[in-house]
Amino acid sequence: MKLRSQRVEDPDVNLTPLIDVVFLLLIFFMVSTTFDKESELSIELPTAEGKVLEKQTLQVEVSIDEKGNYAINSERIINSQIDTLKAAIVKIAGDKRDIPMIISADGLASHQSVVAAMDAARQLGFTRLTFATRLSTKEN
Repeated sequence: MKLRSQRVEDPDVNLTPLIDVVFLLLIFFMVSTTFDKESELSIELPTAEGKVLEKQTLQVEVSIDEKGNYAINSERIINSQIDTLKAAIVKIAGDKRDIPMIISADGLASHQSVVAAMDAARQLGFTRLTFATRLSTKEN
């Protein structure tokens, strides 16, 4: 009686389903992650009624904290002088003066700090000036 010898085949591991699962997990975590805008300055915005504007690709955001310190697009500037503020704005905006400028001032910031930011924008020729606020919650 002649028996055939059994050929031992090497195991074949198919990684395609594993890769599919990893990609699906990656997509799930990307979609379910929330991105919060973190800022170095602690700003408590005043409340107002209005609609939320869409964020544009190029904009200048001037943040003013309660002590009157400025930050341009979340980068602090070295002092509160108007010339330093204007130089920092020009560094971000370049020659473009039609881009929106958003002033985010703390509710306890001095009026002088906000007016200085507005004056710097006027001197540089910015025409699209917006103030950031929080939406008020109506309780009846």
